[in-house]
Amino acid sequence: MKNEKIQISDNKTLKLSNVLIKEIDIKQNEGIEKEVMQMENFLKNKGAQPIGPLIQYMDVEGSNEGEIKMVIKLMRQSNIFLHNVELPYKMESLIRVKNCMYARFNGEEQKLKLAYDKIDVMAFEEDIMLKGNCYTIFVDNTDGRIIADVFMERADNE
Repeated sequence: MKNEKIQISDNKTLKLSNVLIKEIDIKQNEGIEKEVMQMENFLKNKGAQPIGPLIQYMDVEGSNEGEIKMVIKLMRQSNIFLHNVELPYKMESLIRVKNCMYARFNGEEQKLKLAYDKIDVMAFEEDIMLKGNCYTIFVDNTDGRIIADVFMERADNE
C-alpha cells in the first residue's frame, strides 16, 4: 500500500485565465459529469478548447434572515476568451486569488475531505483566519485515486 500524503503550503496564489463558470444547484443537479460535459460542449461550440483540469469552487453564504446557502461553481479554463457568453454561464478573463492555504491531495477520492480538514487544523493551530471559500482543482483521476489541489483563501492581510 502506497503511503498517501497531503502536502500543505502557505501563502500560495491561484491564477486561472479564460475561465468559463457555471453555478450549480446541488438540489437540482443531474450530476457533475453531465454539467462538465455541457460546459466542454459549450466551449467547443464557440470555437474554444477546454484546457486544464476541472475546478470546483465552494463557498457558504449567509443571508440577513440567517439562512445559509452553499454556493458551488464549476470552472473550466479555455484556450481563448469568449466575449458573448449566455446564461447560465459566465466568463472571466483572469481569476487571481492571493494569500491562500494550499494542500496537494493524493489518494482515494472519498478521502479528499481530509485535505480540507488538514488546512482547517493548520489554520486553527497557527491562528490563521480563513474566508471559508475553497477552490479544488482535480488534477488527475486514475483507478479511483485522485490528485487534487485545494486552495483556501486566507482572511488576514486585508
